[in-house]
Amino acid sequence: MRHHTAAGYGTDRSPILLPFSHWSAHVHRKASVLPLDHLTLTRRQIVQGLGVGLGVTLANLALSHRLLAGPRLIANPFTLGVASGDPAADGFVIWTRLAPKPLEPEGGMAREAVEVKWTVAADEAMRRPIRSGIAVARPQASHTVHVEVGGLEPGREYFYRFEVAGHQSTQGRARTFPVAGREGQVRFGSAGCQRYEDGLFTAWRRIAEDRLDFIVHYGDYIYEYKAISEKAKASRKRPVIRDMPGMPGKCLTLEDFRNRYAIYKLDPDLQAAHAASTFISSFDDHEVENDWAGFVSRKRDVTRADFARRREAAFRAWYEHMPLRAPQTPRGPDILAYRRLRIGQLVQLDILDTRQHRSPQPCGGGWKACPEAKAAHRTMLGAEQEKWLYSGFRESQAQWSVLAQQVPLSRLDRDPDPNTLETQMDKWDGAEAARRRLCEAAEAAKLRNLVVLAGDVHHNRALEIRRDFDDPASANIGVEFVATSISSAGNGTDRPKRTDTLLTANPHLKFFNSQRGYVRHVVDRKHWQADYMVLDKVSEAGGKLSRRASFVVEHASRTLGKA
Repeated sequence: MRHHTAAGYGTDRSPILLPFSHWSAHVHRKASVLPLDHLTLTRRQIVQGLGVGLGVTLANLALSHRLLAGPRLIANPFTLGVASGDPAADGFVIWTRLAPKPLEPEGGMAREAVEVKWTVAADEAMRRPIRSGIAVARPQASHTVHVEVGGLEPGREYFYRFEVAGHQSTQGRARTFPVAGREGQVRFGSAGCQRYEDGLFTAWRRIAEDRLDFIVHYGDYIYEYKAISEKAKASRKRPVIRDMPGMPGKCLTLEDFRNRYAIYKLDPDLQAAHAASTFISSFDDHEVENDWAGFVSRKRDVTRADFARRREAAFRAWYEHMPLRAPQTPRGPDILAYRRLRIGQLVQLDILDTRQHRSPQPCGGGWKACPEAKAAHRTMLGAEQEKWLYSGFRESQAQWSVLAQQVPLSRLDRDPDPNTLETQMDKWDGAEAARRRLCEAAEAAKLRNLVVLAGDVHHNRALEIRRDFDDPASANIGVEFVATSISSAGNGTDRPKRTDTLLTANPHLKFFNSQRGYVRHVVDRKHWQADYMVLDKVSEAGGKLSRRASFVVEHASRTLGKA
C-alpha cells in the first residue's frame, strides 16, 4: 500500500518520506505535538528557556512551568491570526501564537504553559467538527502552537480555529492534497519578498480573495534591517510608505526576530492570506541577513561563531512563526528546510534550501563578470541536498516535477555586449557548475515537465531553462517562473528601463516586469498555466489587481507559450 507522505528525516538528517500519520496529532491528545527525540535538553536549559530543541513534552514542562488549563487573559490572545501549512492527502499543520500584547516582551504572556483547544470542521460554519484536541503553547516557543492534523479526507477543504480562556481565534481554511487518479486541477500561488516599509500588503489581500489551494512562499517573509530613520528617509530613492511600530533596530537576537515577525503578522492583509490558504514556507536571506551564505555573514567583522548564534535565533523565530512540521524544528544554528511533498501523481514538489549549504558568493558578490563563478566546487545546495534531489528526480512518478526555491536558476546577463557576461553572484549564476549538475541530473532522469519556481529579485520573469546557456541553440530542459515581490522596492514599473537589453541578451527570457503581485498557477495533467497578477500600486490602499501576462506549458513541451 502506498502511503501519502510528509517529509521526515533520517539519522543523517537527509529528508525521507514517512507516512503522514507518523507525525499526526491525535484527537483529544494533550501534547505539544512534537516528538521527544527532537531535543536534548538539560533541566537547567529548560528552566532558563534556552534549549535548542523546541519540542518539549508535558513532563519536561513540569520541571519549570505550571500548565494552565484556564489562564486569565483579559485581552484577545489571537492578535497574530492563524495559519495552516505543509498539506498532505490526509491533513496539514495548523498554527497560532498567543500574544495579547504582541509587541511587548513575551507577547504580553506570563511565562506559563497554556492549554489551547483546536477544532477542525468539515463546513465553514463549523457545525460539523471532525477533529479536535488540546495543544500546549509554551513560553520557550513564544507561546506558539503547531498541530499536525491527520486522518482527513483527500482533496477537500476544511476549516479550523483555536480557543483559550473564552477567546476564539479567527477561522482558517485549509485544503488537503488529492490522491493519485483524482487530482483534477490544482490552483496555487507563488509569492514572497514583503518589506514592511516599502508598501502595503495589498497583494496578500488579493491572494486571500483568490482562495487558492495553497501558497508557495519562497522567502523574505521579514526584513531584518533596522527601521528607516527620518534622516535616512531624506536620501532614500523610494518613499517609506509606513514605519515599523517602535522603530526597531537590526535583528540580532531571538527577541529581535520575534518582535519583527509580530510586526509583520499584525498586518490584516497578510493575516487574511494565511487564513484563506495553506502556506508551504521556505526562507531566503532576509529571515537571517541580506545575502548570507552558510555560516558566512556579508559583514566581514562578524565571526563564524557570532553568525551561528544569529542563525540560531533567526531559525528558531522562523520556525515559531511558520506553520511547519516537526522535522523542521531547528537544532541550534541548523534546520532541515528542504523537503518533498506530493500531490497525488500530478506534482512532485521539492522545496529547496539555497542558503544554508551554499558556497559564499564569488568575486565579492554583486553583478560581475566573474570567472570564479564557473569553479567546479561551487554549490548552491550542498552535497547531501543535491544527492537527495537527484534521487528524487530518478524515482519520481509525477507528471510535473517542481522545484520551489528562493533565487532564480536561469542565467540573466545584463551586459548588452555579446562577448561579456555580467550576472548576479548571489543567484545560481554565481555557481554555474551546480546549475549544470542540476540540469544534467534532470536530463538523465528524463524529466518531461520540469518547472522551477523562484523569487528574491523583485521582478516577474518567465524563462525557458536551457541545457547550456552558452549555446543559444541549446535545447530546453524545463521552464522557470520567477515571482515579483509583494511590496519590496515599492510600486515598481510595468516595463523597466533595462527590459529591451535583457530580452536581447537573454533569448530564453520571455517576460520581464517589475510591478508588485504574485504568480497564480493552474495545473492539470496536460497543461500548466502561469498568470502574472500585478497591482497598479502598493503605496496606497485599494491597489487594483490585473493579469499582466499568462504563459502555458503543454505536457512534455518544455516551452513557454502565450495563453
